[in-house]
Amino acid sequence: MSDTARAVPAAATTAPAERSAPAQPLTVLPARHPWRWVATAVVAVLAAMAVNALVTNPAWEWPTVGQFLFSATILESMWLTVRLTLVGTAIGLVLGTVLALMRMSHNPLLKAVSFTYISVFRSVPLILQLLFWYNLAILYTVIGFGIPFGPQFWTFPTQDLVGPLTAAFLGLGLHQAAYFAEIVRSGFLAVDPGQREAAAALGIPRVRQFWRIQLPQALRIIVPTTGNEVIGLLKGTSVVYVMALPELFYQVQVVYNRTGRVIPLLLVAAVWYVVLTTVLSVLQWLVERYYGRGSSRADTPLPFLQLLRSARAARARRQGVPR
Repeated sequence: MSDTARAVPAAATTAPAERSAPAQPLTVLPARHPWRWVATAVVAVLAAMAVNALVTNPAWEWPTVGQFLFSATILESMWLTVRLTLVGTAIGLVLGTVLALMRMSHNPLLKAVSFTYISVFRSVPLILQLLFWYNLAILYTVIGFGIPFGPQFWTFPTQDLVGPLTAAFLGLGLHQAAYFAEIVRSGFLAVDPGQREAAAALGIPRVRQFWRIQLPQALRIIVPTTGNEVIGLLKGTSVVYVMALPELFYQVQVVYNRTGRVIPLLLVAAVWYVVLTTVLSVLQWLVERYYGRGSSRADTPLPFLQLLRSARAARARRQGVPR
């Protein structure tokens, strides 16, 4: 009994001494990424070589590019390109959404009509569709409005109603509707059906289920692909040159056929296409960021902003300034 009593005070006296000993500091070694630095160096050298080849080669004729870049003819043609893109996107999105809802319907006739439309318009090249609409007056000389299979109350000559610009709007919009329909349908199919079932079990009305639960989640999938399609439509508007519409590419062709400056005028078109697609890409990023709230997608910066932040952080580390 006495040995035990003497052992307890001894343990009690040694434990505080062990706890009071200073902890050894941990050495944290940064992760090494040698191949990342090698890849960065290779890409930087290649980018510098590309910029040098563009700037120092006189065959590009940059003064001529600057001369025509902001000319009135080019700016008017660029505005027509923007209009074709906006109207084609509007028609395609509205009709594509209707076709997607028809495709997801339980009505077999609606599903069959939607499937047939999507199959046909995705199978026929865009340039052929534009030519069909442009020559619609050959097939139907008059377009009337009235009772189906009955008397017509208003009739219009097709040649006056469907001109080259209207044919371009219809061709681009109806063509894009087939692709937008599949994009919208895939977005809604990606939403877990259990969410709709849970909302129904809670007594949430179906309209509110659609606007507050299904649509925001579907748009996370719809927006990126739709942005790609809109950018593709912007570049695809150059196909309307077959109808002699003075959009950007057609007008550039007219100018370089008159002046003989082929390369500089092609560069003018390339610059404006890059500017327009960059604007659309930024808008797409903003919309993605909005609908990606609450996910990692909302914290993804633009690549150039991320590059700028990395350069600032590296400079701050070299100067010893805390971030």
